Amino acid sequence: PVFTSLNHDMTLTEFKFIWYMEYSHRMWGRAVGLAYILPAAYFWQKGWLSRPMKGCVLALCGLVCFQGLLGWYMVKSGLEEKPDSHDIPRVSQYRLAAHLGSALVLYSASLWTGLSVLLPPHQLLETHQLLRLRQFAHGTTALIFLTALSGAFVAGLDAGLVYNSFPKMGERWIPDDLLAFSPVLRNIFENPTTVQFDHRILGIASVTAVTALYLFSRKIPLPRRTRMAVTSLLAVACLQ
Repeated sequence: PVFTSLNHDMTLTEFKFIWYMEYSHRMWGRAVGLAYILPAAYFWQKGWLSRPMKGCVLALCGLVCFQGLLGWYMVKSGLEEKPDSHDIPRVSQYRLAAHLGSALVLYSASLWTGLSVLLPPHQLLETHQLLRLRQFAHGTTALIFLTALSGAFVAGLDAGLVYNSFPKMGERWIPDDLLAFSPVLRNIFENPTTVQFDHRILGIASVTAVTALYLFSRKIPLPRRTRMAVTSLLAVACLQ
């Protein structure tokens, strides 16, 4: 559909470039699935997995399969003919966000499970400050996850092309067309200006939250491993 309505002059060589990008992504995804499922089946057969770990392995295996299915469902939306639409044919931003979100959940769950086996948690005294730090960390995690999902909407709508100045958007702090769609809720998911605006705000909020988390952690006696994790988080947030 994109070729028919937009890229009439695309050559076969140019098409092969994007085709190989997609093909490599699919092959990489399948390799990741095999790299997970084959060893898991081997460990299971050998009896090396505890009962709780078997539940984790099955859940992660299900997520791996679901991720592939969701990827197919996402790509399918960009190949659907929409003769009544004046918009450029594109992959659904909703499906793109779902695909990215499930990938982040899969990655985080895999990392958490692996680290739980390799690095058993420290037995720390449950102080009020430590409890607050943990809650703060969970809240920051949710905010970062939401920011990443908002990035998928930016990508799906090509919202990054609307404004390319920062911190202002064009000549204004708040663009005129921020709430141009009706009903108002549609703007959050379908208005490129609003989507980019939200992503900027969420990005700034994420960096602020990570910085606050780091400063708060400095007031609490923590193991070296935890301090390294918080410091690394701040460094990556600034780099991002």
